[in-house]
Amino acid sequence: MSTTHEVFNQPVPLVDVNLFAVNRAMQSALAFNAPALDTAPLQALGAVVGSGEMQTHARLANVHAPQLKTHSRFGHRIDQVEFHPSYHALMTEAVGAGLHGTPWGEGGTSPHLLRAAGFMLFTELEPSVLCPISMSYAVAPALRDNPAIYKDWAPGLTSRAYDPALKVWRDKPGLTMGMGMTEKQGGSDVRANTTRAEPAGSDAWGQRFSVTGHKWFFSAPMCDAFLILAQTASGLSCLFLPRVLPDGTMNAIFIQRLKDKLGNKANASSEVEFVGASAWLVGEEGRGVPQILAMGTMTRLDCALGTSGLMRQALSIALNHTTQRKAFGKALIDQPLMKNVLADLALESEASTALALRLARSFDRASDPHEQVMTRLLTPVAKFWICKRGSHFAQEAMECLGGNGYVEEGGEGIMARIYREMPLNSIWEGAGNIMALDLLRALRKADAAAALAHELAPARGMHPALDHLVERLPARVEEMATEMEARRLAQDVALAVQAALLAQTAPTAVFGAFCESRLGGQWGHSFGSLGAGTDFDAIIHRALPH
Repeated sequence: MSTTHEVFNQPVPLVDVNLFAVNRAMQSALAFNAPALDTAPLQALGAVVGSGEMQTHARLANVHAPQLKTHSRFGHRIDQVEFHPSYHALMTEAVGAGLHGTPWGEGGTSPHLLRAAGFMLFTELEPSVLCPISMSYAVAPALRDNPAIYKDWAPGLTSRAYDPALKVWRDKPGLTMGMGMTEKQGGSDVRANTTRAEPAGSDAWGQRFSVTGHKWFFSAPMCDAFLILAQTASGLSCLFLPRVLPDGTMNAIFIQRLKDKLGNKANASSEVEFVGASAWLVGEEGRGVPQILAMGTMTRLDCALGTSGLMRQALSIALNHTTQRKAFGKALIDQPLMKNVLADLALESEASTALALRLARSFDRASDPHEQVMTRLLTPVAKFWICKRGSHFAQEAMECLGGNGYVEEGGEGIMARIYREMPLNSIWEGAGNIMALDLLRALRKADAAAALAHELAPARGMHPALDHLVERLPARVEEMATEMEARRLAQDVALAVQAALLAQTAPTAVFGAFCESRLGGQWGHSFGSLGAGTDFDAIIHRALPH
């Protein structure tokens, strides 16, 4: 075919960039929350997840989705999920970086905060594989209530070795865990669950049950074990359900199908049936919901971290594109309206990073009474607000690329994957209404108004719009808004805490523009409506991924 034109004015993809080294917002948040933190592991991880090699693995793991194999070629039931080798390459890196259970086993300075930052960086590469990673991290607090199981499984759950084989736990160098709560008839209303668990004796792991029933969403079915909810004689209880039993035989877990999802393609989400499956009690019988919510608190943190990471990735791609692409005689990034959009996105990304990492800090200081309150308060707030902002953010960042952002191939094709991924964190582990209701419950359990006032105190007097909001919040918190107002309260608490954090971690241009837009009313209903007096260049320069 003859050449008709020269290809030019097409951006070079953002590849082989150290994602930590260029993330100034993350660096500032870490310095604020843990000044003594050794960030060398994040420097190393940033180079890995920003590499072209790993980006190729991320693409292939999504293009070649998991495949369910219910039977062997000889007709035997096997219930296995096959993954592309790139999926295993990604899992190997995530586990090797300690993004799963290592904070529970290795200690060190601020292990949960270090792990949170690494989780965000890895999300910029590929979020789908982080589902089993997140659940393996979150399971430890709940699993400790069966000391015998925890003793046997904790070394594998905190190991940096990844082994995808289905084998008995004692023969594996590393282990992963998932969970199964929701059923067809109940969804978030897990108390409506009908799965039954009948006593089946006891052994070294304690009270054993025979489980019959189903799970409508059973994430990462190739994990080594799961925490599930089932009805016992005493009510809904939390049970430990391994894929392979201690004697080496397969447990009676039958995978019915894999979910065909909007996004999150590299991860296998499934529907399963239990037909007399063996499971062991974790915690007090009949207290399954509060028991498994210890796990849910951790995964909700990861929802906020994950969406913040996706925001940063979308922003970086948009900045990379607009820096190189020219229109109407100059680079897109130099066009006034594009500057406004990019600066607005940068504000949202930095504020989300600041809030998510502030929440992660509270898990490192679990014995501090103030941090205990902030964990209960900020977990639903951060999960609600950051995840709600994600889809709108992704759409606007995609628009910065125009048609290039809407296609599925090449470096900029990642934007379409981000867009499909964004709604998941808002839905998973409790959608917006559940988070707003959790906030109301948190307000009833502790002196939240005093704790919030203490959290916001360092920023008092730094911006009139923030002061105005801070002055009104304690009364609203003490009144414990009705359900009708719960979403608005969650939004305002999130914005106040974000602004207070930016006052202490971000340049004046970022803090001022955030307050004037989000709190002061100098903002419209879409990104790109910042006031003309905003220091656009300073905000954009701070966010550049170069």
